[in-house]
Amino acid sequence: MRALLWAIGLFAVAVGFVIAARYNNGYVLIVLPLWRAELSLNLAIALACVCFILGYVAVRTVIATATMPSRVREFQKRRSETRARATFNEAITNYFEGRFGRAEKAAVAALKAGESPALSSLLAARAAHGMRAFAMRDKYLARSMESDSEHAMKVMAQAEMLLDERRYYDALDVLKRLPEKHTAALRLELRAQQMAMNWERVLALIPQLEKRRVFERPVVAQLRRQAVIESLKRKAVDVASLREYWDKLSQDDKHEPRVAANAAQAFITLGACADAHKIVEEGLARQWDPALLGLYSDCLGANVRQQLERAELWLQDHPRDAVLLLVLGRLCCHEGLWGKARSYLEASLSIEATHSAHLELGRLLERESKPAEAAAEYQKALKVTLEQLKQYGGGRRRPVV
Repeated sequence: MRALLWAIGLFAVAVGFVIAARYNNGYVLIVLPLWRAELSLNLAIALACVCFILGYVAVRTVIATATMPSRVREFQKRRSETRARATFNEAITNYFEGRFGRAEKAAVAALKAGESPALSSLLAARAAHGMRAFAMRDKYLARSMESDSEHAMKVMAQAEMLLDERRYYDALDVLKRLPEKHTAALRLELRAQQMAMNWERVLALIPQLEKRRVFERPVVAQLRRQAVIESLKRKAVDVASLREYWDKLSQDDKHEPRVAANAAQAFITLGACADAHKIVEEGLARQWDPALLGLYSDCLGANVRQQLERAELWLQDHPRDAVLLLVLGRLCCHEGLWGKARSYLEASLSIEATHSAHLELGRLLERESKPAEAAAEYQKALKVTLEQLKQYGGGRRRPVV
């Protein structure tokens, strides 16, 4: 349709020119010494148009001839850039497909062609890292560091690869080069600090990541719980250091059952029975936890009678708690209340048959000079233990060597 309109327009212009020339009687007089030429105006206009066209064509031909080498160079440059870009895209595709050998080869070719040197060298480094060719990886990383562009990208890539190699101290040194740590950098630092077991630094990083909503609340709670527990183990070198660290913890951390259980166990190991029992009592007042309760009968001292009274108060609210009945049995055994101890232990076994309850009852019967009954309880304890081992081992038996 467009071509048809152009044809009609040109035809109309030609007809207009023909009609105008038919009624045009003008002429052009050209006078030169010894020469005199007279032309009709129509012919003069036609000659002028032809000369203009010929001149334009000649000028364009000269310009095209003069700029031919530069245009050829630009064409070759565009073609090489297109090939380099295609090679780089091929390297990316192969890398994400897991074909690290092809990815490395394509990335090196793109690097030689000058296509995104920083990205190409990092891609080659990652491909070499995927093949565990660490020497080549470091070579490509050094090549990428030659340019000052994309500094954060290079630092992040190097730190991540060092962590995969479990060189977490080197990764931490690399991350220090960042002027400002964004969310991904903080996650890498958290991972490195966990691997380096720098739990105090982990505790300092968790609020920053929580503020940026990097992890869900259960994950944050788990990370914090692990860091606090490991810090407690580190501080359990003497009672003073452990007590100082425990006092500095927040109430939320203290009331976490696993944290409280590990703290109590640490105090028991150091012989600070009163601190351990206080932690158990405060923890159970906040949240009932059988694992924490089981530590209440360990490391018994001079205040066993008070512990027994408190445990009997707990029994009013938890009459069918097998662990509480076992703890009461142990406390009664310590105080020489053999009858109450036996009733508590038998009540515990009636709710749940455990290795510890059978073992405590067997010791009690042995004190009462009932070796046959004690031996039977010891056998039951062994049977329960073997059943638990069978469950944990999936019922498989190792072949006899």
